[in-house]
Amino acid sequence: MSIMNASQQDKGLKVALIHDWLTGMRGGERVLELICRLFPDAPLHTLLFLPDSVTSTISNRRVHTSLLQHLPMAASKYRNYLPLFPLFAETNKVRDADLAISTSHAVAKSMVSRRVRQKPLVHICYIHTPMRYVWERFDDYFGPERVGWVLSNLFFRPIAAYLRLYDRWTVHRVDQFVANSRFVADMVRRHYNRDALVLPPPVNFNKFSRVVRCPEDWYLVVSALVPYKKIDLAIRAVAALGRELTIVGDGPEKKRLLQLVESLKARVKFVGALDDTDLMAYYGRAKALLFPGVEDFGIVPVEAIASGCPVIALAEGGVLDSMTPATALLYNDASADGLRNAIQEFEGDPTRFNERILRERAKEFSEENFMRRFQEILATVGAVYS
Repeated sequence: MSIMNASQQDKGLKVALIHDWLTGMRGGERVLELICRLFPDAPLHTLLFLPDSVTSTISNRRVHTSLLQHLPMAASKYRNYLPLFPLFAETNKVRDADLAISTSHAVAKSMVSRRVRQKPLVHICYIHTPMRYVWERFDDYFGPERVGWVLSNLFFRPIAAYLRLYDRWTVHRVDQFVANSRFVADMVRRHYNRDALVLPPPVNFNKFSRVVRCPEDWYLVVSALVPYKKIDLAIRAVAALGRELTIVGDGPEKKRLLQLVESLKARVKFVGALDDTDLMAYYGRAKALLFPGVEDFGIVPVEAIASGCPVIALAEGGVLDSMTPATALLYNDASADGLRNAIQEFEGDPTRFNERILRERAKEFSEENFMRRFQEILATVGAVYS
């Protein structure tokens, strides 16, 4: 089987795309958007589709949704249906295609039929992470400190065990994993016993590189407000130092974080989710970006350095694929005190980072480089499975 480019798709190669759910434009959806540009006519399979939440590049095609689309309050509470995700995946699988490309952080990699066909279906999975809430980060979401001992151990742990079994059971449906970082490739090896190629996700370098830097005396966090992002550590660190912090993003943790800010009397401002144009202004004015969590890759630090904004990041996870000592102050103590000490070290050497070097590093993760390397992978994998 040969892998054709998008202009050749209509001449015989049937391509299908798969994504977990379409409820907003985050890093995973940015990857999907570029793949959609390669295959503008390919149908898309997903658990849940909110058309106004994604770009027209994604939405202007046939979209096949699962049973989740029709369940009560699914648009806002779809995570509550987590135990049923395998059912939704099994009843919304790609069947009639030569090439399936999934972008997965939950069950998208499972949404491919392996029944005997005249021609083999080749499945390439671009994996952002194995299901984080049942593998590496169960306690962040469902640990006793978050939901109580009874719910954690008697309800959520059995569900997580069942989902891990399903996750492993469907690994054979993927021909080639492509991980977004070495960190995720290592998880694929440990959890699935499979090797993965590594291709970092893209940043819109052409857009963010236009930011004019006029740094002010406050720090920035850009993140979904979810447990594993460890935004509480950033709040505690700046509160201990009496510094100002602006948080861009929204999510289920907002109420808890607001309570923490109030209890600490911290100088923290929440501005909600922003589009790229408004976000660029914050990258331009922030003293530095704070990045205290362990990410699978972490596109936000790359956006920051593309904008000329230095980064203070925990030296763990996918950020080690993108950040270097020339672009970020990397620290090892994964606590509020560790971040506080890193901020003090950063402030002790205000000329430590060079804006030109920051932007040059970010350019390596441009959309153009991603597209070129992804097409090379398509061609290579297609040749192997021909």
